[in-house]
Amino acid sequence: MKKYISLFLLLLVATPLMAADFNLEDGLNKFLGEMGFVTFFVQEEGWKNAVMILIGCLLLYLAIKKEYEPLLLLPIAFGMILSNLPGAGLFDSDMWNNEFLNPASPNYHSYGYVMAHGGLLDVLYIGVKAGIYPCLIFLGVGAMTDFGPLIANPKSLLLGAAAQLGIFATFLVTQIDIFGFSIAQSASIGIIGGADGPTAIFLTSKLAPELLGPIAVAAYSYMALVPVIQPPIMRALTTEKERKIRMSQLRTVSKKEKIIFPIVVAIVVSLIVPSAGTLIGCLMLGNLFKESGVVERLSKAAQNELNNIVVIMLGTTVGATATASAFLNFQTITILCVGIVAFGIGSAGGVLMAKAMNPFLKEKINPLIGSAGVSAVPMAARVSQVEGQKADPRNFLLMHAMGPNVAGVIGSAVAAGILLSLCG
Repeated sequence: MKKYISLFLLLLVATPLMAADFNLEDGLNKFLGEMGFVTFFVQEEGWKNAVMILIGCLLLYLAIKKEYEPLLLLPIAFGMILSNLPGAGLFDSDMWNNEFLNPASPNYHSYGYVMAHGGLLDVLYIGVKAGIYPCLIFLGVGAMTDFGPLIANPKSLLLGAAAQLGIFATFLVTQIDIFGFSIAQSASIGIIGGADGPTAIFLTSKLAPELLGPIAVAAYSYMALVPVIQPPIMRALTTEKERKIRMSQLRTVSKKEKIIFPIVVAIVVSLIVPSAGTLIGCLMLGNLFKESGVVERLSKAAQNELNNIVVIMLGTTVGATATASAFLNFQTITILCVGIVAFGIGSAGGVLMAKAMNPFLKEKINPLIGSAGVSAVPMAARVSQVEGQKADPRNFLLMHAMGPNVAGVIGSAVAAGILLSLCG
């Protein structure tokens, strides 16, 4: 049997070599010229691809070893590696520049052209560009979210709103000439301050797709670093007495309230900020699946199968946009630096709002829960709990912090809608 297999393999290799028009030297030269290893040394910018692959490996290490937002950072990192493999043809960044997708441009091509001529990641990226993946992620997030703490304490909605200060402050600051960003790019960078990855991807894919890679990496990196970034800000803005404030137990929220809430929010928010309707609508639909109790199969599918599939495609394709030309530049360093400032301002905004509200309230709010107004659910709420127990081991702030935390999810989506309306 082995003899026949060897003979078959020999014929398979020898057949093209015996062809009359086959030139062995030309064939070998072509094979060697297409090798990615050669590209690293032959092309002038080849070394940048090698650097991007190393950065992707570093992000994989952080996702696997350090567990920094691994569900999305891992596929983002691997997508970054795939798109920077020379000659693989998995992703063509030129296919996604603004001129290529502008119907008024002579170089305009439709998504049909991408389907016919693009690589695998180009085809999957249509879901990002069309705003499909982030909205489906919000559907899953809604199905996993309990808005009970927010309904029980509506004042926490103000804390979630105040935590969006980082978004708008960064948007305004980055319009200074020294940064050199367009108004659309400033809006996309500012959304990092909301600490909401899907929202950042949704807005950036609409306004500044050329910045999607750096912004996605910044957004998810800072979400993973919430326990590192927030505590110093929280302690700096509060006194020990404020950190020891105990809050009374939240009232029990009825099932009827939980069902009515997503319906009312979807209608009201979409009427006020129509541009936020897609994100808010999907978020509230997922929550209604969960709270209605009559579509358990749909709720579980949104939380698990659908959400997991979309996370894979979203992460991989977003990582693919981090090509060498888009990532290795001074602009990326600026985005990473400005992004962490945006996140810090957002965290501070929630704390300061709680302090400002306390003189007018009979039952005081522990300002530590204000920092949870950024929508890094539930990590930011856990940080509030940990910091509160450092001041008073018998203080339990987790459920109170979940109020502004889920309010931040709504707030960041509304902020994205406002920016999209202003700059789109």
